Amino acid sequence: MELRHLRYFAAVAETCHFGQAAERLHVAQPALSYAIRQLEAELNTTLFNRTTRQVALTAAGEYLQKEAARILADVDDVVRGVRRVAEGRSGRVRLGLTGTAAVSHLPRIARIVKAELPGVDLEIQADLLTPEHCDALRSGALDLGVLRPPVVGEGLDLQTIAVEALVLAVSVDHRLAVEPVVSLADLRNEQFVAYQSRESAVNDAVLRACRNVGFVPHREYLAPGTAVLLALVAAGIGVAVVPESARRLPLEGVVFRDLLDAGTIELALAWRAGQDTPVVAAVRNIVRDAFPVLTTGGSV
Repeated sequence: MELRHLRYFAAVAETCHFGQAAERLHVAQPALSYAIRQLEAELNTTLFNRTTRQVALTAAGEYLQKEAARILADVDDVVRGVRRVAEGRSGRVRLGLTGTAAVSHLPRIARIVKAELPGVDLEIQADLLTPEHCDALRSGALDLGVLRPPVVGEGLDLQTIAVEALVLAVSVDHRLAVEPVVSLADLRNEQFVAYQSRESAVNDAVLRACRNVGFVPHREYLAPGTAVLLALVAAGIGVAVVPESARRLPLEGVVFRDLLDAGTIELALAWRAGQDTPVVAAVRNIVRDAFPVLTTGGSV
């Protein structure tokens, strides 16, 4: 049974008039009559009672009219769904985020994707380090990643979406907590709380900044993530130099202060080169447009 025959039948069943149905379908009436006869022959039943004055559905025709309406509606839904996928307006995108990007960038990303691409589902993985991001992107386990450059190896494309100042996190009772702006050199004798990963882009940026002002930070304690790092700072264990976006993780007992000479750290959107599906490309373009590259906060 051809879909064309079902559509022809549905038009005749609705109008009970071959001429009107043919006009609606933009086909010649003889061709329409022939198609209906083919359908009746295939089903081995009469669908219409025809007289010189009227056309009426038989009982079998009434049954087929209901089923044809359901089938054709399902087909139309499938066609619309295929087009949405082809246009990048439907599907699933697996998005990874590093550290504080989950609080600084994810809310806006999710809100914009929901508004502009309501048929797209975001599958989120958070607190990923850059090497984990790169491996997952190359293997296809992730479609997009919000990470901190640099990346190691080939096969990935990057676009910077933020340049953040590095700021100081100290406990409320620390001697520097009362200072609105702190010089990085003032931390020369402090104990630092750092990220425990040897591949932390933040650690590398902090180390470079400290060396530029003449000292190497003493990393007394290591933390697996920003939440633990700030908790140790609140406890007075040490100070930490973190991206500006860490301010969005308010924790009792911690204050943030601008740092002179600390420099900045980038946040970038990454994807596998040449492997975009339409839906991944659509989300990627939305994210890139949503975050013009601006240096955030701090005195640098």
